[in-house]
Amino acid sequence: MPSPLPDPVDLGLVRRALVTKLRHHGDVLLASPVFTVLGHAAPTAEIDALVYAETAAMLAGHPAIAQIHVIDRDWKRQGLFRQARAERALLSALAKRRYDLLVHLTEHPRGVWLARLLRPRYSVARHLDRAHWLWRTSFTHYYRLPRRTPRHTVECNLDSLRRIGLQPASGDKALVLATDSAATGRARELLAKHGIEPRRFIQLHPGSRWLFKCWPAGHYAALLDRLAADGWRVVLTGAPEARERALIDAILAATGEPARSRVADLGGQLSLTELAALTREARAFVGVDSAPMHIAAAVQTPVVALFGPSGDIEWAPWQVPHRIVASTEHPCRPCGNDGCGGGKISECLTTLPVARVHAALAAILAETGGASC
Repeated sequence: MPSPLPDPVDLGLVRRALVTKLRHHGDVLLASPVFTVLGHAAPTAEIDALVYAETAAMLAGHPAIAQIHVIDRDWKRQGLFRQARAERALLSALAKRRYDLLVHLTEHPRGVWLARLLRPRYSVARHLDRAHWLWRTSFTHYYRLPRRTPRHTVECNLDSLRRIGLQPASGDKALVLATDSAATGRARELLAKHGIEPRRFIQLHPGSRWLFKCWPAGHYAALLDRLAADGWRVVLTGAPEARERALIDAILAATGEPARSRVADLGGQLSLTELAALTREARAFVGVDSAPMHIAAAVQTPVVALFGPSGDIEWAPWQVPHRIVASTEHPCRPCGNDGCGGGKISECLTTLPVARVHAALAAILAETGGASC
């Protein structure tokens, strides 16, 4: 492979580009501005994405993306022969595209093999201080992230393009998440079924794939009591996953009347695009550091985000009115651990007062056009 190049790429030579983001849903959504910036910089080029199959909905309908290629995690469960056949089919499809530029946005080793097998004219990946020699010799350009100061993940993703000579315009940094008419219709149908008008409800999404990022069920129930007293209807949403279902059930069990009668439980009933459509209809979103929080930012719904072990500088709601609620009593946060001592429970979250979250919501509602129900 060629040695790293110090100069920018010649976008006039780029007919097709492949951008890879092999991470979870929220990570993929936070990479959406990369496609926008690249599309504006190379308007005649076709730009493809490579993501895990379950995250493809985060980029579906992005106006700058020509094709989305996927890796299915289930390939490994189907046996070695079927996995090899699926991998071969993917590589063949990618090779036929004859990419001139590869932008690899993670440290996943697959990027090395893509660079070596697809042989694009240009390839960019993150600089890693202790990288294996294969990593150090597989890409033409390496972008650096700040060594000691945190930076938002969107900007870190865009550093890959800055490294090859593109300076993103501020208007191109917005998250992009498309919703179709079917998803919007489904969301509005469910709201109407519960007698809820658009923009007249608060969405509460209490769960996360990582439960150590979550607030206790009793705290959520107390918040519901306060919201009901304020006159709000509340829509509870959650992934179709057993642990999130259990959290919602615990919240509802701890919620008394009349608050319970003002809550619509839609946990597990929405696809990702339907969730985005419903969030677009909400007056505000309340939740933890999770993909649905980033979805709320993408559809420009005001956000109240509860942060514990994860860093709010790196993962805050992007370019949307928001309030961060985080402990000021725990100098150890953000620690990045899966609960205190790795115990799956984060004290910096469990001790967050309900009053602070309620006050943050009242403030963001007032800031964005009044707090009337």
